[in-house]
Amino acid sequence: MSVIDLRSDTVTRPTAAMRQAMAQSEVGDDVFGDDPTVNALQARIAAMLGKEAALFMPSGTQSNLCALMAHCQRGDEYLVGQQAHTYKYEGGGAAVLGSIQPQPIAHQGDGTLALADIAAAIKPDDAHFAVSRLLALENTIGGQVLPLAYQQEAAALARRHGLSVHLDGARLFNAAVATAQRDGGRSLDHARAIADVYDSVSVCFSKGLGAPIGSALVGPQALIDKARRVRKMAGGGLRQAGLLAAAVQHALDHHIERLADDHAHAALLADALTGLPGVSVSRPDTNIVFVDLAPGRDGAAVVQRARAAGVLLTGLYRLRLVTHLDISAAQAQHAAQVLRQILADA
Repeated sequence: MSVIDLRSDTVTRPTAAMRQAMAQSEVGDDVFGDDPTVNALQARIAAMLGKEAALFMPSGTQSNLCALMAHCQRGDEYLVGQQAHTYKYEGGGAAVLGSIQPQPIAHQGDGTLALADIAAAIKPDDAHFAVSRLLALENTIGGQVLPLAYQQEAAALARRHGLSVHLDGARLFNAAVATAQRDGGRSLDHARAIADVYDSVSVCFSKGLGAPIGSALVGPQALIDKARRVRKMAGGGLRQAGLLAAAVQHALDHHIERLADDHAHAALLADALTGLPGVSVSRPDTNIVFVDLAPGRDGAAVVQRARAAGVLLTGLYRLRLVTHLDISAAQAQHAAQVLRQILADA
């Protein structure tokens, strides 16, 4: 069996059909605004998520950065989770490039930020403090789906204090598909309901949706106009990007509902590893499984042995396994068997 790569859902490769769509795409110069495939994608994702406009970006990191710099000025701050991607895993871009101060807040066990903690972090109108300008949430967060009612309450709290609200929705469609499976209804309707909570949303296409590259920022036209200027300053002006936008269009046509398969494969892994001695497994809402090892267990050795057996994953004391487009049910089952043996022997 070939290597089973569970390091991230960013490792997917374009399908044959996606490559064909890319090869047949119409292109122009997106800096001049005349790439028809990019323009069509931007119009489509904006309409899909109920916003006025959208801007195609090379990466989710750039999409979030452009959002933060469009919402905030130098000396402003944004409130954000301690484990959120925009705070912890994006190179400090908001602070370094935007002079925006992050105000990190501890997460609750379900991935939420306590409303009381959000309220306590908002600064008064006082020259001693940075100006609280924005609340940034993430959904999914660590593979967990934030309840819609919680998102609505957090956004309402922020707006009562004059803050805007941004969503890092890198895996927004995972959240929507999982919610549809649990509550019924259409996945796209759930995605729209989540997006409706926020002033701006960043959504990634190169994770579970399987495109080779790309994210989009959606929001009001005025905000997107600001973000376009930031994107240019950040080196993100694109030329014949229709090749990439065509891959995203294909993913939106064919790869949203199949995210349910990734969720099922993650559940398979979690069930197989639950109950082993010295191991605690978090049952996933979506496609990310966390395996916590008891103190004294050598996570690096587990990762190394798994690699030698053809299963790639990440972590030290907490292992992370991510299912995606290129992982079949048979591969998930095989990976589970390999990891059960390694963890039982460790």
